[in-house]
Amino acid sequence: MARVLEAVIYQEGKYFVAQCLNVNVSSFGESEQEAISSLTEALELYFEDDDAEEAVPVERAEVVKLALGSA
Repeated sequence: MARVLEAVIYQEGKYFVAQCLNVNVSSFGESEQEAISSLTEALELYFEDDDAEEAVPVERAEVVKLALGSA
């Protein structure tokens, strides 16, 4: 069964981080493509587990900045 999942990719230092928005799984690589490939592999392993949580649908993702008064 094919799954369609949403992910966000961002650069953190010299690495690219790929994070799935549907489940709490992320990975990284030295390029965007390497991060995506690593995330795909991590997600395939995640969903092999019978106890894995089901993916939460993401209707519309948006990146927003938050300002915290004290942290």
